[in-house]
Amino acid sequence: MHHPAITAERSPAPATALSHAAGPDLTDTAFNTGLGVSVSARSFEVIRRNGAVVAFNPDKIAVALTKAFLAVEGHQGATSARIRDVVGELTATVVNALTRRLPGGGTVHIEDIQDQVELALMRSGSHDVARAYVLYREKRAAERAAQAAAAPASDAPVLHVVDGDIRRPLDRAALLATVREACAGLADVSADTVLEHALHNLYDGVPVVAVRQSLVLAARTLIEREPAYSKVSARLLLDSIRVEVLGQPTAHGAMTAGYAEYFPRAIRRGIAAELLDPRLAEFDLEVLGRALVADRDLQFDYLGLQTLYDRYFLHVDEQRIELPQTFFMRVAMGLALNEIDREARAIEFYNLLSSFDFMSSTPTLFNSGTRHSQLSSCYLTTVSDDLEGIYQSVKENALLQKYAGGLGNDWTPVRALGSRIKGTNGKSQGVIPFLKVVNDTAVAVNQGGKRKGAVCAYLESWHLDIEEFLELRKNTGDERRRTHDMNTANWIPDLFMQRVMNNQDWTLFSPSDVPDLHDKYGKAFAAAYTAYEARAERGEIKLFKRIPAVQLWRKMLTMLFETGHPWITFKDACNLRSPQQHVGTVHSSNLCTEITLNTSDTETAVCNLGSVNLPAHLVQVDGQWTLDQAKLKRTIRTAMRLLDNVVDINFYATPKARNANVRHRPVGLGIMGFSNCLQAMGLPYASDEAVVFADRSMEAVCYHAYWASTDLAEERGRYSSFTGSLWDQGILPLDSLQLLEDARGGFVEVDRGATQDWEALRQRIAQVGMRNSNCVAIAPTATISNIVGLSASIEPEYQNLYVKSNLSGEFTVVNDALVRDLKALGLWDEVMVADLKYFDGSLAPIDRIPAELKARYATAFEIDPVWLIEAAARRQKWIDQAQSLNLYVAVASGKKLDEIYKLAWTRGLKTTYYLRTLGATAMEKTGAPIDRTAVPAAPAEPKFCAIDNPDCEACQ
Repeated sequence: MHHPAITAERSPAPATALSHAAGPDLTDTAFNTGLGVSVSARSFEVIRRNGAVVAFNPDKIAVALTKAFLAVEGHQGATSARIRDVVGELTATVVNALTRRLPGGGTVHIEDIQDQVELALMRSGSHDVARAYVLYREKRAAERAAQAAAAPASDAPVLHVVDGDIRRPLDRAALLATVREACAGLADVSADTVLEHALHNLYDGVPVVAVRQSLVLAARTLIEREPAYSKVSARLLLDSIRVEVLGQPTAHGAMTAGYAEYFPRAIRRGIAAELLDPRLAEFDLEVLGRALVADRDLQFDYLGLQTLYDRYFLHVDEQRIELPQTFFMRVAMGLALNEIDREARAIEFYNLLSSFDFMSSTPTLFNSGTRHSQLSSCYLTTVSDDLEGIYQSVKENALLQKYAGGLGNDWTPVRALGSRIKGTNGKSQGVIPFLKVVNDTAVAVNQGGKRKGAVCAYLESWHLDIEEFLELRKNTGDERRRTHDMNTANWIPDLFMQRVMNNQDWTLFSPSDVPDLHDKYGKAFAAAYTAYEARAERGEIKLFKRIPAVQLWRKMLTMLFETGHPWITFKDACNLRSPQQHVGTVHSSNLCTEITLNTSDTETAVCNLGSVNLPAHLVQVDGQWTLDQAKLKRTIRTAMRLLDNVVDINFYATPKARNANVRHRPVGLGIMGFSNCLQAMGLPYASDEAVVFADRSMEAVCYHAYWASTDLAEERGRYSSFTGSLWDQGILPLDSLQLLEDARGGFVEVDRGATQDWEALRQRIAQVGMRNSNCVAIAPTATISNIVGLSASIEPEYQNLYVKSNLSGEFTVVNDALVRDLKALGLWDEVMVADLKYFDGSLAPIDRIPAELKARYATAFEIDPVWLIEAAARRQKWIDQAQSLNLYVAVASGKKLDEIYKLAWTRGLKTTYYLRTLGATAMEKTGAPIDRTAVPAAPAEPKFCAIDNPDCEACQ
C-alpha cells in the first residue's frame, strides 16, 4: 500500500516536543475505531512494560500517530485534515501487520507495536515524523534505564505458564535447552539472546502455546542482524508444529523414529478425513516411513517452513496432520500412483523434492495425493466468436481456477466494437465488456480461499479493439470498461514491429472481417494482412482504422509504464520456433508468459511445472565454478519422469484440457536461484560472464531435459502428435532460430554458440522420438523459491534487505551471501544494518563498501535492463517454450522503453513479463545523506501484481 507522504517544510521538532505522542501505553481496552479497523480484545492482547497484559486498542495507535504528526507539522487546518487521513491509513497498516503476524490472535509487546508504527511511517515517506518518533523512543528508553538503575535490586518475578487446566512455573532451563538445540551447528547465533528476547514477551499465566510462539518471534526479530537466525526461527517453529501434529514435544534427535512411526498414521488419518486418495493406503507405508530423512527438516529457513505450514500442510479441523517430510512423501506418492514399482519411485521422487534439488509447482504440492489431484499450473484457452462460446469460456475459467490453475485467454477471435451481428442484425459491443465478466469471475473463484483466481487476456495488435484494450488497467474512465484484477498482454506479430521500425502505417481490423489472420504467422500472415489492407483501400472492408504503427507502439509502452499492462509478447517468435506448429497455432501465452502451447476451440493447452535448484548443482573444480553435469542429469531425469506422470494423474476440469494434454504431453521444467549462483561465483548480474553462465547453464538444463524425454519415449512411447513436429524433422530449438530469422528477413541477433553434443541428441530423437511435445519453461517460482530458500527464478536480487509479505505474514529477508562477504571484510555491524535499512537494501550509496562488492550485489533497479535481456536471449535459444522475464527500469522514459523492447524483439525473445519501475521517492532517497537517527525498519517489498500480492501468489 502506498500512503501519501507528508513532508515537513520546517525542521523536525525536538524529541521532547512529542510529549506523550509515542506514549509507552498504546493499549487499554478493545476498541473499534472509526478508521475501519476492528480488533477483538479476546483474540489480541498487549504486554505492557511492567508485565501487565491489557486488551489491544488500535485507537491508541491513532492518537500516538496524530500527536507525532502535529508535533512536527503544527496544527494548521489544512495540515490537520491531511494528517487525519494519513493517520487513518497508517493505523490500519500497523494493525494489519500485527494481525497478519498473529492471525489466530495472541499477545504482542508494546515495543513491537511501536516498531510497526516506525516502519509504517518510513514506508509512507513521512521521514521527519519517523525521525522525531525514533528520537522520542530513544529518550524514553534512556529515562527508563536510568530509573531502573536507581531502583533497589529485586529478584526477577516468577512466571507461570498455563497448559490446559495445569498452572506451573516457567521452566527457563528447558526453554534454553530447546533454543540451544535450534542453534546447534549454526555460527554467530546465541541461544541466550533468543531466550532473553522471548522472556521479554512473556507474562504471568501465559499459555504454553504462546511460550513456544514467543521463541519463534524472538528469533525472527534477530534475522536482520544475522541471517542464520532464520534457520533458528524455522527450527523453533518446527518444535511447535511437532507438538501440534504429534501431540507432544519431540526433540529432533528422536524424529527418525518419530517419522517412521507417525507416517502410516498420517496417511490413514488423511484418508479417513476424505482428504487423501484412498489408493495411498495401498503403498507399503512402513517402508516409506522408514525412508523419511529427519535431518532434511533442518534445511528450512523461517519463511519457507512458515509458508508450508500456513498453506500446504493438510489439516483436519484446523489441526495440521503433516510434518515437512510426511508432506514431501505424500506428494511423491501421489506422483507415483501409476508406477509399477510404486514404493521405489515414491522414494525417488521424495528424495528429489525433500533434498530441495528440484521443487514441483504449487498446484502439484497442494493437491498431489489428494482426492482432487489438479496438479497442473497453467491453462491456455481460445475464446470463440459467439455468445455461447464466450460464456462457455468464462465457465471453463471458473472450473480451471477452482483447483489452482493460472489462465491465459486468447480473445483475438471475438469481433470488434461495431461489427455486425447476423443473428440480430445489430452491432457488437466488442471484446471489452466480456473481459469485465472474466475479471469478476477471477475474483469470485478464489481456489477455496488459498489464493485468488488469476487470468491474463491476450489480444493481437491488429484487433480493432486494441486501443481500448490497452486502457483496461487504467484507474480513470468508465469502471464498466476496466479490469483491475485481471492481467492483459499484447500478442504482437513481427509485421507490426517491422512497421514500427520502418515508421509505416498499421491497420486495425475486426476479426469477423479477417478471420484467417488469427491462425497465420510469419510470411503467410504478412501476405494475408497486406491483402486485407488492399481490400480495405478498395472499400471491400468497411470497418477498419489506419494509424501510424509508431503511434500504437508508443501507446503500448505508455500504458505499460503507467499500469504495468499489457505485457509485450511476440506471436511469430512463439510460433516459428514452436515444435508443434504442424498441428496448430500458439495464440497466447499463459498467466506468467512462460508457456507457449497451441490452443483452439477444441483444445485447452495445459502445462505442468517444476523448477531445478540451480545452486544445488554448482560445484568448484580446480578452483573454477561449474555445474555438476552428472548430478544435473540425475535430477532432471527424475524430474522429467515426475512431470510426465502428472499428465496421466492430473484431474482435468474440462474435456478440452484432457484431450490436449494427453495428446501432446507438454511439461515445463524451469530453474530457480540464478542470482544465488552468480553471487556464489562472484559474478555481477551486469557482466559478460553472467550472460555466458546464463547461456551455458540453460544449455545444460535443456540438453538433459530433452534427452530425458527421449528416455521416457523409449520406455513409454512417443507422444501421439510427434510425427511432423520440429523434433521429428531434426530441428532442435537452437536450429529454429534460423526459421525465425528467415521469416523476418533478419532482425535476429543472437549468439549461436554451443558446448553440448547436440548432434547426438538429434540422432537419439530420430531413433526413439520424444515423450513430450515441450519440455522446458522458466516460471516465476514466486512461492516455491521461498520454500527452498532461493532467489526467485532468473530474477536479479530485488533488495539485499527487505520485508517480504505473503499470505503467511511479513518476513525479513537478508542476502546471506552479502552478509558472508561483508563479515569477511570486517564490515558487518549494526551501522551496516542501519545503512542497508535506510537505503532500501542498496549498497551503492554506502561509501565504505568496495566497488567490486557493490557491482556483485547490485539490486534489480541498479542493473541496466539490457543485461536482463541479453541473459534471457542466451537462455531462449535453448528453450522450447519461454521464460517469465521481468524488466526493471529505475528511470523510465519513452526512449528507454522503446530501446529495451525493440532489443527484446531483435534478440529473439518470445515473451516479456512485468515492467517494474521505481518510485520517485525511492530514487531520491538513494542520493540522500544518511541520518542515523532516522533509521527505519527493513524496507518493504513492493506489490507489483497478483504474484507478489500477499492475497495471491498466482503462479508458483
